[in-house]
Amino acid sequence: MQFFKFLVVICLALGLSGCASKFKRYHGPEVTQIVVNKGERKMYLLHHDKVLKDYNFGLGFAPVGDKKVRGDGKTPEGDYFIDRRNPNSAFYLSIGISYPNEQDIAEAEALGRSPGGDIFIHGRPNNGKRRKGRDWTAGCITVTNREMRDIYAMVRDGTPIRINP
Repeated sequence: MQFFKFLVVICLALGLSGCASKFKRYHGPEVTQIVVNKGERKMYLLHHDKVLKDYNFGLGFAPVGDKKVRGDGKTPEGDYFIDRRNPNSAFYLSIGISYPNEQDIAEAEALGRSPGGDIFIHGRPNNGKRRKGRDWTAGCITVTNREMRDIYAMVRDGTPIRINP
């Protein structure tokens, strides 16, 4: 019986340590802005004008140009903000970008189409399947899971994000 209790405690400890590793704590300077330079494939987390961290990333399957409509495989360009987080994302962890804004909606409606939505910064797929190539999302920005743990901990909802061509 004691062995069984010991085994349960060990399994619980291992299980909880696995969960805890997904969520990091961050005690550094506030991230006041995210800047994404699509052409350079560099994302910067800034505290005012100081770069705290930078990351390489992948984009949508059609990476050049501004997102106009649902399904075009492009990543939007412009000024947005982080508007939500998903700890149970199909892509490890994810933080949402406030696309579409009023201008995006108007541009898509002028084309008689939907602008789409659900644009995120996220990690790798949870299903274990590696996507081929660097650009495979439907328009999201993808980083490694390790990088996503840092980003998820550092960036708060409401943080402005500028996505440049």
